[in-house]
Amino acid sequence: MFRVKKVLNHNTVIGIGMDDNQEYLLIGKGIGFGRKVSERIQAPEGSTVYSLQEQTQRGSAAELVKSVNPVYLEIAEQILKESEKVFGRIDWAILFPMADHIAFAVKRIRNNEQISNPLTGDIRALFHMEYKTAERICPILKERLDVEIDEHEVGYIALHIHSAIEDENVALSMQIARTVRECIQLVEEETGEKIDMMSLSYNRLMNHVRYMAARAVKGEKLKLNMNDYMSVKFPDAFRLASVVCGHLEKYIKKPLDEVEIGYLAMHIQRVSEE
Repeated sequence: MFRVKKVLNHNTVIGIGMDDNQEYLLIGKGIGFGRKVSERIQAPEGSTVYSLQEQTQRGSAAELVKSVNPVYLEIAEQILKESEKVFGRIDWAILFPMADHIAFAVKRIRNNEQISNPLTGDIRALFHMEYKTAERICPILKERLDVEIDEHEVGYIALHIHSAIEDENVALSMQIARTVRECIQLVEEETGEKIDMMSLSYNRLMNHVRYMAARAVKGEKLKLNMNDYMSVKFPDAFRLASVVCGHLEKYIKKPLDEVEIGYLAMHIQRVSEE
């Protein structure tokens, strides 16, 4: 049970929990229609109840709710509910940062200031399911705001979804995509050949770099050391892997286990051969 503190619009209400006296954001179809301050309400089935005690990447939820148009909270909630269907449990703390991003994206589009992101293709391949889920925002924005969003903006939404399902913030997700792109460019320069972004070995390489960064952040280590074998058998791939690992360490500000070099070299060699 909640006591209405403020009605934001027909579908969003700020309420006070009757059990803990804490503020919550309630999102649900028609939840705010005809409601009055201090009225007691139940959260309808299927609605979202979000604690405003949360601290997000952009500050406290209680402060952010004052500055974000509730329509963007509703849209972000729709996307996160779709994400929940696909991925299961998600971290709803991303609700406000995602709503904030969508609001700025719409503003950019309406001002003809659409961005170009050279990593969009990498994000689409690296976080494929997140990107497919993020694409569901396209018809929602068209229907509700008559705004057409492009693939670059969808890519950024995909990163927000990824951060909601992994213990990884948006900036780190972006950095991993950038590191993968750098790795691919190094291999392309070394071999003089363009690498097919849709190939299986490319996908394996991307995912390896992604999980390599995750292991470094969590302090996890690989058990098998392939460095001696790879450095002798495939010295060029091993040298490239050493360079890439060095760059990744700078980006994530965490030391990589040197055993990672041999495994990365193996994936680089596969891409080179293909």
